[in-house]
Amino acid sequence: MAFVKITEAASLYDDLEKKTTREMLEEMNVENGKVILAVQNVIPRIEELVNRMVPRMQQGGRLFYLGAGTSGRLGVLDASEIPPTFGMSPACVVGLIAGGEAALRRSVENAEDDAEQGWKDLLQHQVNVLDTLVGIAASGTTPYVTGALHAARKHGILTAVLTGNPDSPAAAEADIPIEVIVGPEYVTGSSRMKSGTAQKLILNMISTSVMIKLGRVKGNRMVHMRPSNRKLVDRGVRMLVEALNIPGEQARALLLIHGSVQQAIEKFKRE
Repeated sequence: MAFVKITEAASLYDDLEKKTTREMLEEMNVENGKVILAVQNVIPRIEELVNRMVPRMQQGGRLFYLGAGTSGRLGVLDASEIPPTFGMSPACVVGLIAGGEAALRRSVENAEDDAEQGWKDLLQHQVNVLDTLVGIAASGTTPYVTGALHAARKHGILTAVLTGNPDSPAAAEADIPIEVIVGPEYVTGSSRMKSGTAQKLILNMISTSVMIKLGRVKGNRMVHMRPSNRKLVDRGVRMLVEALNIPGEQARALLLIHGSVQQAIEKFKRE
């Protein structure tokens, strides 16, 4: 079966520049609605990834996201939200992007075309067999991602790829291909749109479900979040008031002393 880049297929809409603002917004929203079904279709693959990843992370393994351009930025974004949300070390979930940190703000020419650099970037973090690599490539052809997947798999590392095309070269290099097919973009080839939305949703699902399974959520609360601003302090105080039936000022003092809701609860109950 020939590999077809659905992400590069012609838009279902034309003459975009002639449309009213309302027409464009309505049509884009129709296309966005297709993303949810596309994500639903790959839940079994996401489930497999999470279930295979969690035992590794329980033994000290880490999750690496690796991508280029929009895909890389979304991986870095998801990784950066894990420490404040779940109180994990920044080394637990790591986002790597072709071209390094400079590529977060502007395009770095040809960085994604280096098939060896992705693995070199992983080696900088002493990647090992307990770790998991999730490549992110809407096209499924990005050399930076494909090369890293190939090398990681060869070294016994669990690999997955998140792509918007079926039967891609990147999928062939992954233990778990997650092929989320959202169809042609509203602006032809602009994978920052539906493909990017699907990637964001799936990355949220992966990291959140993993963190829940690692015990970083109790009930439905982020009990290990870092109270790093007024909003989060107030949220933590409310959790402690509900959990311990204590006055707000006492809850606030406990939270600020112990640094997380969970630690505050544990210390309070021991005392």
